[in-house]
Amino acid sequence: MAGKGNTVSRVTEIVEPYAKELGLDLWDIRFVKEGTDWYLRIFIDKEGGISIDDCVDLTHAITKPLDEADPISQSYTLEVSSPGVERELITDSHFEKYVGSPVMLRLIRPIDKVRDFSGVLSSYNNGELTVTLENGESISVNKKETSFVKLDDFDINDFNN
Repeated sequence: MAGKGNTVSRVTEIVEPYAKELGLDLWDIRFVKEGTDWYLRIFIDKEGGISIDDCVDLTHAITKPLDEADPISQSYTLEVSSPGVERELITDSHFEKYVGSPVMLRLIRPIDKVRDFSGVLSSYNNGELTVTLENGESISVNKKETSFVKLDDFDINDFNN
């Protein structure tokens, strides 16, 4: 039985082969407590996007192996989903893949009393990211200095057509 710190690593070891077999990429795995309930959230992705069927297929594929390996001691709710349109960039490969894309970020400590920024991720190297802001200025910060960095691809006009 793995402790909480090892839960995500152990679940990743169990789930990743099934995801690959289904042509899916693991985007992120989170084991979180909300109120009195625990949730194992598995976010998947693939070229062309994720469908409900992809989520259902992976859920069916991993339920028995997770039950058999029993990497989590308490009861939990399993959720499999897409990381969404405004997906959070977490790993180095996420940042590298989306250089040149619009992002929004929140800093842990504000710069000139501002914590929230949006612009284009213009570079990423070894944890350092540079965002070119809408006014043409750039900010460079370490990923550890951010609360989050998310894609900013949402456009309400996409849903009005």
